[in-house]
Amino acid sequence: MKYIELTVHTTTEASELVADVMWEHTPHGVAVSDVADVIALQRDSTVFWDYIDDEVTAPQKDVLVKCFLEPQDAEARALSIMREIRRREQLSSGDVCFGTLEETKREIEGDDWIDIWKKHFRPIHVGKSVVIVPSWIRYEKQQGEVIVTLDSNMAFGTGEHETTSMCLELLQESLRRGDVCIDVGCGSGILGIACSLLGASVCYLTDIDPIAVESSKHNCSINGVSKDVVVAHSNLLDDAEIKGDVVVANITAEVLAMLAPSVPKNLKRSGTLILSGIIKDRLPLVRGAFEAQGLKERKVCNKGEWYALVYGWDE
Repeated sequence: MKYIELTVHTTTEASELVADVMWEHTPHGVAVSDVADVIALQRDSTVFWDYIDDEVTAPQKDVLVKCFLEPQDAEARALSIMREIRRREQLSSGDVCFGTLEETKREIEGDDWIDIWKKHFRPIHVGKSVVIVPSWIRYEKQQGEVIVTLDSNMAFGTGEHETTSMCLELLQESLRRGDVCIDVGCGSGILGIACSLLGASVCYLTDIDPIAVESSKHNCSINGVSKDVVVAHSNLLDDAEIKGDVVVANITAEVLAMLAPSVPKNLKRSGTLILSGIIKDRLPLVRGAFEAQGLKERKVCNKGEWYALVYGWDE
C-alpha cells in the first residue's frame, strides 16, 4: 500500500510536540529525525551500539518530523495537523521555538517508514533496570535487568520519548511486588508490560485507539505476560471495583484534565498516581484538575519540555 509522507521542519525542543500532534491524526507511524538524539545516545555509556551509519550523525539544520497518511484523506489530515501545530505554537507564547514549520509531502511505499524506524531504534536503558529492546535485535540480558521487547509496525511508545522514560523511571521507584497497576492510554503497552515484568500481580491497560489495543496485546504476547495483563478498548476502566496500587497515565494535559474526575475511583487510598505528557504552560491545568479531587502532589519530574507529576491521596 502507498502512503503520503508528511514532513515538517522544526526544532529539537518542539519536535516531540509536533510528533504528538501527528500521532493524534494517524495510526500509521511517526518518525523524528534529530541528530542531537543520536549524538546523546552515542555519549551515553549505558547504551551499547553494534554499529551506526555515518549518515545518521551527519549535520542537519532542522529536525524532521514525519508522519504517514492514507492517500484518500491525506490532504485533509495534513491540513488539520498543520493547523493544530500552529495552534500549539501560539499557545507556547514564544517559550518554545518551533522553527520554520516548512512542510513537504511525497508518496512512498508502505514499508519504507518501518525500515527507517528499525534503522534508528536501538536498545534503550531506562532507570535502574528496564531495557527496551526491539524484537529484531539480539540483546544479551545482564544481571538485574528487566527486558521489555517491542515489535515494529505497531503503535507508538518505545521509551525514547521523555514522557515515557519519566514514567518508566517513576514506576521503578513506586512499584512493589504484587501491586495492581493500571495504565490509562496504554499505546504500545510498554508501561503495563514493564510493570508486569517488574513484579505486579496484575495490570489493566486501556486505550480508546483500537490500533493501540492491538499493539498492546501483541507486545504482551511476545513478552509472555498476557495472562497477567488485561487490555481493554475503553476511555477508562468501566469497573470501579478495580483499584490500582499504581495508576499511570501518559497522555496530554487536556485529556488528563478531562479524566481527572474519573481516575481517582480506580486509585487505592494508599496508591500512587503518575501523570505524564504535560508541557510547562499546562501544569496549572493538570494540577488544578487533580487537586480538586483531593489528591496531593508528591513529586515533579522534568525532561526537556515535558513534565511528569506524582500524586497520592491527601490523608
